[in-house]
Amino acid sequence: MEAKSKSPKMIPIFELTLDGLTAILKQDHKKGGFHASALYREVFKQGKQNWFEADEFVKSPALTKVLLPLLAIKPDKIVKTINEEFLTKFITRLSDGQKIESVIIPMTRYKTLCISCQVGCKMGCRFCETGRMGFKRNLSVAEIISQVYNARFFLKENIQNVVFMGMGEPFDNFDNVIKAIEVMNVQQGLDIASRHITISTAGLSSGIDKLAALKLKNIRLAVSINAANDEVRSKLMPVNRRVPLKKLKTSLTNYPLKKRGAFLMEYVLIKGVNDSFQDAQELVEFIGPLPVRLNLIGYNPVKDFDHPPPSEEALHRFGQWLTDKGIFVIKRWSKGRSVSAGCGQLGGFLCE
Repeated sequence: MEAKSKSPKMIPIFELTLDGLTAILKQDHKKGGFHASALYREVFKQGKQNWFEADEFVKSPALTKVLLPLLAIKPDKIVKTINEEFLTKFITRLSDGQKIESVIIPMTRYKTLCISCQVGCKMGCRFCETGRMGFKRNLSVAEIISQVYNARFFLKENIQNVVFMGMGEPFDNFDNVIKAIEVMNVQQGLDIASRHITISTAGLSSGIDKLAALKLKNIRLAVSINAANDEVRSKLMPVNRRVPLKKLKTSLTNYPLKKRGAFLMEYVLIKGVNDSFQDAQELVEFIGPLPVRLNLIGYNPVKDFDHPPPSEEALHRFGQWLTDKGIFVIKRWSKGRSVSAGCGQLGGFLCE
């Protein structure tokens, strides 16, 4: 009985490094690095969906005919963009109808893209709009990469930095986040080096330990701390009940930072909650010998958490208490608050 020939497999290019694409072309199509590099260049370096018009494929019509039905380049669709001065928030509809938000943040010479890794979030932080949504699902590698692709090639932004500080907890979607970073790293493609990528966690020590084991020292690690007192932090961030500060600090102490590297810590200052002199003293004690650059961020109001944002005077005062004890502090004034694109506000438009 004659064996049935296998149907050619779809090529999920948004989930592939160049090496992965090369392996597929070799195994399934008897082609190699030459065509893989050309395809990768057209899609990721130049943002072209009509990759088949490149010389390498015009001169290989038989291969192109086979690949065409296997390589539809269809990034998730941007359905809305919202601007505040130079900041842009965009909403993406995923293939199942779910929506996510991403933010393009202006820097001096380039743009930083704040991307999402989940629809919703399990962490339930009280001051975070995404936490109000609850958890819907993880994003795939392709859905993470689509945000970068769309920002670069549809919105025409010079994205050089990527921060996993959008919707979701990156370490709750660990494998897909790491695979997406590998795709971003490829020089022949998106060419975003690990040193320009930051993963921000609510404090999942298991994820910090897994990242440490990979020895990816150039990736920047950020921790949303917000209180250095277990009682206060547990009220703000339920994750602290299962990963208390002592356990979190152990993981940070054991983390293999690169030479002269530092952790980023994010402290959202909330009036009457974590803005006292005692709160500052406890934070200094927690940081202790850890090399830390602390982002001090004024709280952005969200629904069902009835606290006003701190005054500029309060933000300066708290920052000065830390600076006086040798902590490197960067005060972050709210960007995007009016369009719900500020820290902790992503998902607000999706809940309406």
